[in-house]
Amino acid sequence: MKKIIAFGASNNSTSINQQLAKWAASQVEGVEINLLDLNDYEMPIYSMDREKAGDIPEEAVKFRKLVDETDGIIISFAEYNGSYSSAFKNIFDWISRISKPIWADKPMFLMGTSPGGRGARTVLETAVNAFPRQGGNVVASFSLPAFRDNFSGEDGIISEEFRGQFESELAKFSESV
Repeated sequence: MKKIIAFGASNNSTSINQQLAKWAASQVEGVEINLLDLNDYEMPIYSMDREKAGDIPEEAVKFRKLVDETDGIIISFAEYNGSYSSAFKNIFDWISRISKPIWADKPMFLMGTSPGGRGARTVLETAVNAFPRQGGNVVASFSLPAFRDNFSGEDGIISEEFRGQFESELAKFSESV
């Protein structure tokens, strides 16, 4: 059976991006899902001095191993001041030092959501544009604005318009895994 990892790129315990990533992963049929929590990969802030000292955290090694062993990756990005959350960026920085390509050429479904009207579009666009240069096979992307108006914990995406967009992107990802 194919395996996918999914996570919200935030360490917030009530992350709406974690909710979206979990729901999105549950919509992929015929796969084993490993839902990650970035809080399980907390580690010192990346620095070249730590790297030169050989102090690559075990959490980074474990995270990188999960990337290598999966058949697909779903990430829903939280947008912090127009960019990645510091928790995600730190993990990203550490795993980039372990081996290349960073995302191991795995099919990726990149998403973002926020309470506001842009749906984390700025950080999502950054990732969609940058990840292919970092070994990410970005096959699908999706932005959900106004999370609380357009998402239900029981039903998932409740807006017909956004549900249709999501399903179209999900089909691309599912075919690639």
